[in-house]
This record gives sequence, structure tokens and C-alpha cells, in this order.
Amino acid sequence: MEVREAVEDDAESLASITGAPVDAMRTIIHDRTVRVAVDGGDEERILGVVSFDARPEVVHVTQLDGDRAACERLLEEPVAFARNEGMAVEVLVPESESSVQEVAEAAGFERAGSGPRFEGKPTVRYRLDA
Repeated sequence: MEVREAVEDDAESLASITGAPVDAMRTIIHDRTVRVAVDGGDEERILGVVSFDARPEVVHVTQLDGDRAACERLLEEPVAFARNEGMAVEVLVPESESSVQEVAEAAGFERAGSGPRFEGKPTVRYRLDA
């Protein structure tokens, strides 16, 4: 598995992984730091995606999706950035996505309470003081 920067041509594949509209994924690719995990085969296949942005003192992971191994590897990207900058990292995870919650907990994130509702669905806030 390799990790690389997402490009606009990835938007359709990312939309199929995340369930977001293609245009929304194009916007995210342009507005945030977006990394993808790929299988590295002859016909590269995207296995997962992470997007994040830095605000004062905190790196916010705005999207983390894909297979479990890809999510584990991709979560290392914002954590490494935060450590280099002396910042914390926060991840919002829908309550229904227990596998992503498990990935965050395995990476050392601690549950920090409820997050905002997205599309009427509750989220959980995880935080890592890197």
C-alpha cells in the first residue's frame, strides 16, 4: 500500500468510497490536504482517503474512509503533520462507523465527547495530543 496526494482525477473514486457527491470531493481536493491510499498495482486502485486541515493549535480530520488497513495508514498522515507542528489532532466519526472509531482508538486517540450532527446523524469527537 502506498500513500499519495489526491488529484482532481481521483474525485469520482473518492465519491464512490465516501458516498459524497463528485463535485464535493473535487472541492475538498482543492481546499484541504487530501491523501489517498492506493494498492500500487498496474491499474492503481484507491483503497481509502483522509482529508484534513490545520487551524490554530488543532489539525482537524474532516474525512477518513476506506478499508480498515487504509484508514489505519492514512490516519498517520495528519498525526505526523500535527507532531511536526506541535499541534493536537481531532477526528469526528459518525456514531454508526464503529470500525473508524476502532481505528482512532488503536492510534491512541481518546474519546472527547459528542461532536456535531451531520445530516441528522450523531458523531463522536476523538482527540490526540500529539
